[in-house]
Amino acid sequence: MSSQIDHLLNEDRRFAPTDAFAADAVGGAELYERAAADREGFWADQARTLLHWHTPFTAVLDWSNPPFAEWFADGELNVAHNCLDRHVDAGNGDRIALLWEGEPGDERRVTYAELTDEVKRVANVLTGLGVGQGDRVAIYLPMIPEAIAAMLAVARVGAIHSVVFGGFSADSLRSRIDDAGAKLVITADGGYRKGKVSALKPAVDAALGERNGSGPQETVEHVLVVRRGGNDVDWTAGRDLWWHDVVPAASAEHEAQAFPAETPLFILYTSGTTGKPKGILHTSGGYLTQAAFTNRVVHDIHPETDVYWCTADIGWITGHTYVTYGPLANGATQVLYEGTPDTPHPGRWWELVQKYGVTVLYTAPTAIRSFMKIGRTVPQSFDLSSLRVLGSVGEPINPEAWMWYREIIGSDRTPIVDTWWQTETGAIMISALPGVTEAKPGSAQVPLPGIAVDVVDESGEHVGNGNGGLLVITEPWPSMLRGIWGDPDRFVETYWEKFADRGFYFAGDGARLDDDGDVWLLGRVDDVMNVSGHRLSTAEIESALVAHEATAEAAVVGASDETTGQAVVAFVILKQSFLDAHSAEGLASTLRQWVGEQIGPIARPRDIYIVGELPKTRSGKIMRRLLRDVAEGREVGDTTTLADTMVMSTIQAKITR
Repeated sequence: MSSQIDHLLNEDRRFAPTDAFAADAVGGAELYERAAADREGFWADQARTLLHWHTPFTAVLDWSNPPFAEWFADGELNVAHNCLDRHVDAGNGDRIALLWEGEPGDERRVTYAELTDEVKRVANVLTGLGVGQGDRVAIYLPMIPEAIAAMLAVARVGAIHSVVFGGFSADSLRSRIDDAGAKLVITADGGYRKGKVSALKPAVDAALGERNGSGPQETVEHVLVVRRGGNDVDWTAGRDLWWHDVVPAASAEHEAQAFPAETPLFILYTSGTTGKPKGILHTSGGYLTQAAFTNRVVHDIHPETDVYWCTADIGWITGHTYVTYGPLANGATQVLYEGTPDTPHPGRWWELVQKYGVTVLYTAPTAIRSFMKIGRTVPQSFDLSSLRVLGSVGEPINPEAWMWYREIIGSDRTPIVDTWWQTETGAIMISALPGVTEAKPGSAQVPLPGIAVDVVDESGEHVGNGNGGLLVITEPWPSMLRGIWGDPDRFVETYWEKFADRGFYFAGDGARLDDDGDVWLLGRVDDVMNVSGHRLSTAEIESALVAHEATAEAAVVGASDETTGQAVVAFVILKQSFLDAHSAEGLASTLRQWVGEQIGPIARPRDIYIVGELPKTRSGKIMRRLLRDVAEGREVGDTTTLADTMVMSTIQAKITR
């Protein structure tokens, strides 16, 4: 089957950085020139400039055993020292590291000196519990400062953390603890979510007990518990420890030991097609280099003046790289928020931007589209003038959401950086540089300096400008995954087998190159539809739907069709502002016609369903496979990872009425 993906949607708007922004930007055009002249030398310069090495490296990249890379392997460093101690040593201990806000409105301002002190104490607690180099620690916490401290303390002693998102079930937690062989679990009694306490320790207790006939969990020796929610919890004497009992009592003296650059830093689990989660393994030196570099140049971080806010949870890779490691390595001040965007009111995020003077905001397209649904009057009731850079991460952002983000949140003046990367890549790979790139709404644009990507056909041949195909990474990069925990064969098979003869990394995304050679993401190749012999991207049809004045968000799937092979089926959420002024009656027909006018009759949906919500994971990704089940009349599959498991029942009822 052809890998060519038809391109149907044109976008001609362009936004160049202002002269004033470009003059003060961290990343300039010379970065591309330096990287093109000597890619490995470029990354070596970044590693030396951005990080402190206890033992300087002499080797840059060892690619003698692909796809198993080593970066800066003979160098030694301590990740936590790079994120904390060195800033204190440089006289910046009084700088705020974390501007933390709890969902109920409680707040803490944590300086670099205070965070360093806390991490040293936690490191001593870990050591006292027998946790050392190579041991695995599971972290199951809400978005509180202790979560950041726990990650850094684990890194400080050379252990490996496995952060599990606090919304996951006891079974999901158990499978991750078992796979990693965790020795310790760090959790909380509970955390606030949507106005009430969501219990966490009971899930840990359940995960460590008898589960589905597999017996009690065998590797965990202790559970360290932060008191946050104040909810009652069961207690296992000898195993369970209160954070507030042991951490303040521990010594604040702790020398950060240097570890080799390839020392494992964390395992982060992603869902696998086999049903068994994949433990993505990242190591220290290369990962921290690219995390720090990309945070600096893509988000244009000026540590002395910026207030940065990445809205991701630490349970996802975005929270690892752009909440914990990148910003703290750069000595930045950042906002950390515990709750959801709509609690206790729909303007909560914009209230925080105004309160803390946030200058750089990095969030997901699904959040942006949810704000579009509510309407512009909410954000426009707050002072957002402090914002100077806006970022997007997660699913491809459609052009109209991009424009809304720029105009309503950015007052039609802020650069937008639309970033493409994955859990597996560890850090941003494709993005505009805000002081260099002429931005195109909806395009990820160009690979960052030092990164080599291409769009190819099934045989690995470059498709050329103006064409679509498969997105591949053609050269190793510092923050690349080093494997799947305990399963090297699966690592090779999953990411490297398809283009083994070329040595390309491929993780399943489709993309196209426009006439300038810029990259446009088309979503997962699995989501590409084959309609009457045309391979159509769901992303482009969704973009056309969202371009209509009535639409806040859309999800498109391909459903089996006897005539065309597959037919386009769309699920659409309407803007509240549109519903306030218009009836939704007949709108489905109007939208079908609109899509036909925007991108051609071949893309016109067979069915359009107006719905109140879409099925999303807690990280905000739309679960299109569930919509495909509904569109094809099948029983809906597993919904346990949805943020709201009732959504599918509501959608089914709407369709079968």
